[in-house]
Amino acid sequence: MLRLQGLRKTYGDLVALRGLDLAIARGEILALLGPNGAGKSTTVKCITGLMRPDAGTIHVDGGDALLRPEEARRRIGYLPEVARLHEALTPWEYLLLKGRLFDFDDTRIRRNGERLLAGFDLLERGDEPMVGFSKGMLQKVSISAALLTEPRLLVFDEPLSGLDVTSTLVVKELMREFAARGGAVLHCSHLLDVVETTAHRIAVLDKGELLACGTAAELRSRAGAAASTHLDVVFRTLVRASDPVAAARAILG
Repeated sequence: MLRLQGLRKTYGDLVALRGLDLAIARGEILALLGPNGAGKSTTVKCITGLMRPDAGTIHVDGGDALLRPEEARRRIGYLPEVARLHEALTPWEYLLLKGRLFDFDDTRIRRNGERLLAGFDLLERGDEPMVGFSKGMLQKVSISAALLTEPRLLVFDEPLSGLDVTSTLVVKELMREFAARGGAVLHCSHLLDVVETTAHRIAVLDKGELLACGTAAELRSRAGAAASTHLDVVFRTLVRASDPVAAARAILG
């Protein structure tokens, strides 16, 4: 569903991606992990067409995303880490705007939108301006917008941000069900317990390079860790992060 080959991106002297190779199959959830500045956001921006790489190729559902970016974007449902909605609009107005930009007719937008807003318990507030919505409610509208246009690939950056416990469970199951129906999910998150329970494979990125990619068990083996080792310990080992206890004590003095 998604294949990146030799993806490279620089910002002046800073190399954000160093020839990244990565693939996600249909029916798969891949979690992308990495410390701040690892290159995750650059990767996501290149996939979604917000940024063009300096070198490499991107294929989405078999199509060349760099040669035919509009076609690729129609196959992607993107949820950014910080969704900036037009909060003066109502959820319905926002979904109609998104759907029309994708050339969906209003009947189709209404049908999909009603299902999505109802599923997130927002249907009764669909005609209210979003300026008064909580962070979690805005996140639900953003997820609804990502799913509205019937994508084949979901690119979710911190999808659980701001959600309550019930909504968190729904979104985790949503990702599983979307993959089970033949779609694919790229899930960026710092919540390692969520990653371990939802992702089929985990890719660890640092300084623009892919350090490891595999199941949680394969990553533990790569890090020389026991099967019972928590994933955050495995992650710290792979990226050679400092001891968090020592770092906390140094901060507090």
